[in-house]
Amino acid sequence: MGSQQFVGTRIDDFFTDQVVEFLRHRGWRESIIPFTGYGSPEHVRVLGRLVLRPIKARSYLGMYAEAFLHRRGWRNFFNAGVPRRPVTVRVGDEELELMTDRGGYIDVTVKGTGLAEGWHEVTLSTDEAPETGAPIQIVGDDQHFGLISDVDDTILSTWLPRIALAAWNSFVMTEGNRQAVPGMARMYQKLLKDHPGAPIVYVSTGAWNTVPFLNRFMHRHGFPEGPMLLTDLGPTQNAWFRSGPDHKRRALAELARDFPHIKWVLVGDDGQHDPALYREFAELRPDHVQLIAIRQLSSTEQILAHGTAAVLRDSADLRWEPAVVTEVAGADGDDLAPQVREALDSD
Repeated sequence: MGSQQFVGTRIDDFFTDQVVEFLRHRGWRESIIPFTGYGSPEHVRVLGRLVLRPIKARSYLGMYAEAFLHRRGWRNFFNAGVPRRPVTVRVGDEELELMTDRGGYIDVTVKGTGLAEGWHEVTLSTDEAPETGAPIQIVGDDQHFGLISDVDDTILSTWLPRIALAAWNSFVMTEGNRQAVPGMARMYQKLLKDHPGAPIVYVSTGAWNTVPFLNRFMHRHGFPEGPMLLTDLGPTQNAWFRSGPDHKRRALAELARDFPHIKWVLVGDDGQHDPALYREFAELRPDHVQLIAIRQLSSTEQILAHGTAAVLRDSADLRWEPAVVTEVAGADGDDLAPQVREALDSD
């Protein structure tokens, strides 16, 4: 099995190299897609991706067509990451050079930056791509509150992972037709207003390619800005397909490491593995979890997602008695908000 997985990685790398070479011959040039990062006065995590994009004159008709098509979900998946290329990262007075990974992604932690609490901008560039600013949220060491939110079926109705509907939602449906879960944006806004300077981090098994769409979606529906920790598609050194639960476990552990002083409110849904993963994290790191809030999918959403009206078995069975942390559940943000407020007030 191990050799088979290694072959998958080699095939993926070979295909990527061929695509990059072909597009360069067609006149495509390097461009940096910045992702929102986070950090503290002691360190900063910088995120982004180096891709190839076409450089050519556009007619008004072509620009109109591109603007229309860009709102189709499938456009989010069509770009070519540039692997193993040097990128210069500048954070304050610090500058360093790193290499993009196999997918063209940039993920580096810079220590000793001394940036003040609040929002800042770091720059990324290559010898071909101009400097591009990436937003960074610096969280103060005296901050003890934070939000971690899932995306699919928690703030955005997707009906994943039903293959036919997922393909339609991701590749065909226009972005304007994607629905926000009622009340979730209001709940997040109120919680962050009550805790100025607190971070919200969106942790999802969704692909990094969807970040431009998610940014537009969140802005349109009033969700607070915050870093996103998503994942890449395709094989790894250990498997043909990436594990969504493992990605979330790793992201939660990284946030606990990077912000040891924060007790998180974990918000997810019962359509996938969020309840089990959050309870597991709370059991392992009880000092890092203040509350678990679970959005309960309707029977229709459960059937569309799993072919059954019942929640996943691990979500229902993985419980500790007595509970490690308080857990609340509701149909949407308007249902969850008063329960979350009462639980936090009584803590």
